Amino acid sequence: MHGSPTVTSQDPPSSTAVSEAARTTSGAVPRSRRGPYSTTPARRAEIVRAALASFAEHGYERASLRDIAARANVTHAALLRHFASKDELLLAALAQRDADDEELAHRIMQSMVPAERVLSSVLADEFAHPEHQRNWLAITVAATNPEHPAHEFFIARRERMRSHLSSARLPTAKAGEEITADEKVTMMMAMMDGLRIQALLDPSRPTLPLLETFMRLIVTDEQAHRVEAPVRQT
Repeated sequence: MHGSPTVTSQDPPSSTAVSEAARTTSGAVPRSRRGPYSTTPARRAEIVRAALASFAEHGYERASLRDIAARANVTHAALLRHFASKDELLLAALAQRDADDEELAHRIMQSMVPAERVLSSVLADEFAHPEHQRNWLAITVAATNPEHPAHEFFIARRERMRSHLSSARLPTAKAGEEITADEKVTMMMAMMDGLRIQALLDPSRPTLPLLETFMRLIVTDEQAHRVEAPVRQT
């Protein structure tokens, strides 16, 4: 993850400023002409975008390569020339989702959103689409199985997140006790997962403001400027 611009203290921007930074979730892939004029990297990118949309709508188990191929405007055989299996495509889709989050977080920070609101602003779109959120959450739960194709991806993601939090310890309310950077990552992930479940159980309750409060409690000013994108558990 690249370094983040310094976030200065000022009044929160309008909701319009945040919404302009938010990504769209239609998952639509622009229709493009088949043939030699479509480069391999561009075609692969279209297929990955189509996979993201299909996994979000149907979940990993129900999504089919034929559906993904149709969304990407390629034949099933053409898709298999780029990705040998659905497992391989899942890993590419998860990596693209992370890259999208990081880019979104960077744009949000440039719009001068307060540091503690960056994470909740990135997650706002996900929380606005509960059916998609439920499917991504199911992938995360399935990936807790060491045999799952995405298991190592989620383990590596956690380590990437840890690298963005300094080793500085966080004092607790009890004298002599501190929380390490590694423990902060675990707490942050647990908080996000718990809020996802609570939001799905009772959508009427606002949950993301609780994440903002939590971020103010566990992340120092220096760290807040470094944490550009969330480590999704979904």
